[in-house]
Amino acid sequence: MSFSALTKPQMRDVLARCLWIHIVGAFIVSLRVAALYKSGVVKPRKKAYVGFYRNYDSMKDLEEMRKAAVFQSAK
Repeated sequence: MSFSALTKPQMRDVLARCLWIHIVGAFIVSLRVAALYKSGVVKPRKKAYVGFYRNYDSMKDLEEMRKAAVFQSAK
């Protein structure tokens, strides 16, 4: 009978190798999430602010707030 020798399991640096794989994976996932957040939240928010302030008249808004009696000291 012929017995094949079993390969010995690697006992050194197993934790370090697993941690390295997980760190690289977490870095890649975080980059993807940041890119999705930028394209899905930040850019539309900036576009909304630009659209709002394009036609915003602060004096008109102030007069509307005065008429609505929002301010106690200004009449």
